[in-house]
Amino acid sequence: MILTAALVVPLLGALALALWPGWSRSAARAFAVVTTLVPLLLMVIAWSRFDTGGSMFQLVEEVDWVPSLGMGFRLGVDGIALAVAAMTALLFTGAAAYPVDTRGAARQYYAWILFLEMASLGVFLALDLLLFYVFFDLTLVGMYFLIGRWGHGEPQSAALKFFLYTLFGSLFLLLAILGLYLSADPLTFDMRELIQQQPLAGAGTFAGVVMAAFLLGFIIKTPLVPFHTWLPRAHVDAPAPASAILAGVLLKMGTYGLIRIPYSMMAETFAAWALPLGILALVSILYGALVALGQKDIKQRIAYTSINHMGYAVLGIAAAGALLDGSETARSMALIGATVEMVAHGLITGALFLIAGSFWQRGETYRLADYGGLSGRTPKLAGMTTVAAFASLGLPGLAGFVAEFHIFVGTFGVYPWLAAIGLLGILITAALFLRMLQSLFFGQLPERWNTMADLKTSEIAVLGVFMVLVVLIGVYPAFLLDIINTSARWLVGGG
Repeated sequence: MILTAALVVPLLGALALALWPGWSRSAARAFAVVTTLVPLLLMVIAWSRFDTGGSMFQLVEEVDWVPSLGMGFRLGVDGIALAVAAMTALLFTGAAAYPVDTRGAARQYYAWILFLEMASLGVFLALDLLLFYVFFDLTLVGMYFLIGRWGHGEPQSAALKFFLYTLFGSLFLLLAILGLYLSADPLTFDMRELIQQQPLAGAGTFAGVVMAAFLLGFIIKTPLVPFHTWLPRAHVDAPAPASAILAGVLLKMGTYGLIRIPYSMMAETFAAWALPLGILALVSILYGALVALGQKDIKQRIAYTSINHMGYAVLGIAAAGALLDGSETARSMALIGATVEMVAHGLITGALFLIAGSFWQRGETYRLADYGGLSGRTPKLAGMTTVAAFASLGLPGLAGFVAEFHIFVGTFGVYPWLAAIGLLGILITAALFLRMLQSLFFGQLPERWNTMADLKTSEIAVLGVFMVLVVLIGVYPAFLLDIINTSARWLVGGG
């Protein structure tokens, strides 16, 4: 029952904070950190028990819910779900531990953090299609309140746009789920059964309509161009830990959903849509990088790089799903790369958004032009930012390189021209991060920053753990690749 416990513990923690008044700020924060450590520990145990030579889905926990409709409370993991869920649990611990201004409502803030952790882990651990949808939508609620209540700038407007835009996408997702469910025989929401049945194989136009609805729902969540407009505003106005969760976890629900549902359950139809999806990913890679290069705001620059990096992940998924093009080895490598990109982006961009929050707490501005010359004044802040920036631009020896190397090598074996053009995105990303580092840390130190404080111990501890993992994945990726390869073998090679 370790997967169920990973959902129940943060939910109970959220209820305790919400219903039990009298928590001090420090007590609420300490309680939230300890509570988030439990799902993290449970994910470590799940990782240790996962058999890389075993079946696709393992550690399955199942209780019938409405048997006549094929509904059940079903949890389980394959290698992809386990890798992303473990990263999610770690990111929530970091988000809870990172210092933030809770504006006199610490109890409520940490309650929403724990509620959002429960819903997010539920998305990645669900083996029931309807349960997946329920958790998918619950994450909107948690993030809506975190942005709207504890954001800055125009938080209510940003929260409303985020909620309505992504809810619009999830309605298409619901229609697609119903279309897939009604095509199954027998009727079931069991993901394992739907993967085995491939209910819409040979269904022609109807299968295309269902696929279009799935893609629209997940592309809005990821997001890809031109469905990305909700993202920059939400990131800029959200508190830093919420931005880290939004980029590190919620965006992954789009790419993870693409793999788990349309890719796995409608392989034949997905293959027909793989090239258009790959082209859309390429547009997002280049557009995200170019627009990020022109941003004058730290958070907006990082936000647009997320569109760029999620483009890499979707490019890998599209290449992996092209059944009639490329070898199994190339497609498997592309899928592995897409999954590593999800984990690497979660750690790296999560860290970058937390760092942006540290700048805000010290200067209450995100404008790059307001800073400069800070390398001597805040060496720890400069060091952490530099490692995260170089990891994000794909420097060898760091996690981003492992992900992008797999994606591009795999994609070259399927769509070589897409891979060749997509490499330009890496060049632009390198330029934008180097310019950001120059603006923040080089040149003359403005007088107003003569007393700017360096990172606190709690900030160093959180960022340090993230960066150690980024380096570990970069120099010894086998511990992660072995887990993911188990799923790639089943999804690309059929077992």
